[in-house]
Amino acid sequence: MLNAIDSSRIHHAHEDNHHVQLSVQNVIKDFDTGRGQLLRAVDDVSFDVPKNEMCVILGPSGCGKSTVLRMIAGLEEMTSGSIYLNEEELSGPGRDRGMVFQGYTSFPWLTIRDNVEYGMRLNGVSKKVCHERADEYLELVHLTKFKDAYPDQLSGGMKQRVAIARTLANEPSILLMDEPFGALDAETRWHMQELLMGVIVNSQTTALMITHDISEAIYLADKIIFMSSHPGRVREILVPEFKQGKRILNKEEVIGCDGFVEMEAHIMQMMREESADDDDAF
Repeated sequence: MLNAIDSSRIHHAHEDNHHVQLSVQNVIKDFDTGRGQLLRAVDDVSFDVPKNEMCVILGPSGCGKSTVLRMIAGLEEMTSGSIYLNEEELSGPGRDRGMVFQGYTSFPWLTIRDNVEYGMRLNGVSKKVCHERADEYLELVHLTKFKDAYPDQLSGGMKQRVAIARTLANEPSILLMDEPFGALDAETRWHMQELLMGVIVNSQTTALMITHDISEAIYLADKIIFMSSHPGRVREILVPEFKQGKRILNKEEVIGCDGFVEMEAHIMQMMREESADDDDAF
């Protein structure tokens, strides 16, 4: 059973980071404009995500962040390049990748517990294991008391907790998240950031997340992939060294660390430069 954790505790971030779980190699994505021309959205993107690492892709709007994530999920075809998960080359969607979207994706006619169990049942998991695993992950996201409620009875933040629990209950090799907190108000968002950090620590999940939020990226990430403006390329890979290889679950404590403000300012400057470059293109 996974247990709830004290948000003030500190955990080591990389207990098994020698093994690369996800490898994105020289990925290119061109879109057909419909006028006989190709538009390059993603250009020669490469990066690795070690096992148990929380990696965040950050960059200006239109840089191809979500396109990269969708290619990893198998929802978008690459023009060229390769993506490997657990050393197996990916082609199309698979159960080994769990996806959490920005929008709420629960089935309104099912209870919260039934929503969490839904994917497992499709995968042929026994009823007993479905119940046990659903209870386990509902406890992890602090929704045990609401397991018999319906999605329309929950707040936005709680609905996203259901999505995270449902995705993790299928035990994917990697958790993929596309702006999962983008629709939430500021207070709910930082609560969800801390909850997600606790979930990642307790479930020892490898995760890749897209965000526009700089402080969210720095707080959550063991590693940040910063992408340039269109076409999207990896401009810089940043590691928040001031965390000293640890995951600090209290967000205020991370913000107060020496080095946080400097990294935030550096990323803001890159954002400004990329936005200026994008403006110059028109």
